Amino acid sequence: MAAGLRLGPLLRHVDQDRGDSATVWVETDRPCTAEVRCADGIAGGAVRTFQIAGHHYALVPVTGLAPGTTTAYEVLLDGVRVWPLPDSPFPPSTIRTPAGAARPGRQPEPAALRVAFGSCRQACPPTEGRGPHGPDALNALAARLAADPDGADRPDVLLLLGDQVYADQLSAGTRQWLAARRDLAEPPGAQVADYEEFTRLYHESWGDPGARWLLSTVPSLHVFDDHDIIDDWNTSAAWLAEMRAKPWWRERIVSGLMAYWVHQHLGNLPPAELAVDKVYRAVRESPDGTDALRAFAAEADATPGAVRWSYRRDFGRTRLLILDTRTRRVLAEDRRAMLDPAELRWLREQALDGHGGYDHLLIGTSLPWLMPPLVHDAEGWNAALCRGVRGERWARFGEDLRRRSDLEHWAAFPPSFAALSDLIEEVGTGPRAPATVCVLSGDVHHAYVAEPRLPTTARVFQLVASPLHNSVHSTVRFGFRIGWSTAGRWLGRMLSRHGRTGRPPLSWRRTGGPWFGNQVMTLSLTRTSARLQLHQARRSEGGDGLVTVLDRDLTATTPPPTALTATAPPENTA
Repeated sequence: MAAGLRLGPLLRHVDQDRGDSATVWVETDRPCTAEVRCADGIAGGAVRTFQIAGHHYALVPVTGLAPGTTTAYEVLLDGVRVWPLPDSPFPPSTIRTPAGAARPGRQPEPAALRVAFGSCRQACPPTEGRGPHGPDALNALAARLAADPDGADRPDVLLLLGDQVYADQLSAGTRQWLAARRDLAEPPGAQVADYEEFTRLYHESWGDPGARWLLSTVPSLHVFDDHDIIDDWNTSAAWLAEMRAKPWWRERIVSGLMAYWVHQHLGNLPPAELAVDKVYRAVRESPDGTDALRAFAAEADATPGAVRWSYRRDFGRTRLLILDTRTRRVLAEDRRAMLDPAELRWLREQALDGHGGYDHLLIGTSLPWLMPPLVHDAEGWNAALCRGVRGERWARFGEDLRRRSDLEHWAAFPPSFAALSDLIEEVGTGPRAPATVCVLSGDVHHAYVAEPRLPTTARVFQLVASPLHNSVHSTVRFGFRIGWSTAGRWLGRMLSRHGRTGRPPLSWRRTGGPWFGNQVMTLSLTRTSARLQLHQARRSEGGDGLVTVLDRDLTATTPPPTALTATAPPENTA
């Protein structure tokens, strides 16, 4: 029987230096040779699948591409074409290489770069319609691009900044599937428990026709957040101790990291890094790579410093740093940190390497750096309570509040907030400063733009885009609005005094939003300019589509007023 395509293709790494190679990820239903064949008859590649827990995968290297071209491709398994799907309503999947790729002995020419980003996407199987969250921003983006595949709206890269799957918040279909597999009265109940169940989440999310086509034709880079494993993942030392005492936790964390490595992290790596990756080599060279990958995932959980999930990518003269804000935390209350010392050194080295040689610095972190001032002060106050500044009783209250209210952003790790702020000021100041430093985040189920008051040469922004497909309770919406208000600032100062935290090392203001709804942001970057657009998914008679609710030149001399939302279109209340 011929091999079949179970999931994918996902277009992942596209070479930004030479513009002549890419990687394409697939899952198949049996061992086979996976091949990508391009329409030009020249470019392509083939590789044998590897096996993990009864599943078969391949990351196909595609070589021979021409810089500055858009090339259609197809996927073959053992010589039989399996993609595009028969009768697909979507255009052919294509690989677009950068026009400004370097020639031997020359630096890449500056070219426009479009970076789309968002986070928090709960799958909605076709049998469940749109579900409770309204239209999906990824599907709406797919519809827009399918109507004009080579148009100006096509992103050069899509950043998925956390919560690609929800291991603890399942669709009705997945709950029914789990109930047929095991007794949901036994822990962990209606949550995923092992590798097989994690794969179900990826099939459900990436098997959606619109998202599947979009991911086959727009390169994507990924990083996890908590729901990719479990809500509140590594929020505190007390939380971690409780989880490790549960009999089902070890299988959950090991399987979750295995699934993340296969489905997301592997494709983040360029071919040069794959060639020296010991885990990838061990998995590919083994008839069954399960044990090798399990050992790696177990070590990643037991010894966080042994694995670096963060990574750097350069797109011409734009530098992107994606940060792991989950596994590299220091959880001891007396020295809490979002990034351990080694990871913080890595971040500084990558930001300062070739300082002056890039025009824009993008820092991708699933958790926002700048939050509404009330929320920031509440998180710092809560961290102080948990540290014991008001005694043991307040510390117990603080730990309970931290978990119930998700008080774990950069503000909840004050030294890390200060270190990131200092680095941004250092990079953004002086004659070698880039035009912009942008922190790209998600997580909080709404979108906004904030600007710090820093004496930098570069324009500095916190850009938050969330969710792609989810929702937020009305009381939380109200809380985020109050968080930016004058009353919210005064309440935050009262909390700071009670927690003896002092004032933050910098101040900031909101210059856009908040916007609520399913949405995606896009940055369009040239040598000295940065334009930001926010697109929301809206229902219409002709099908779900994207509506642009913000279009702003971030490098304009005069920034917009704080009350930008007064002139914005109505927010999506789906």
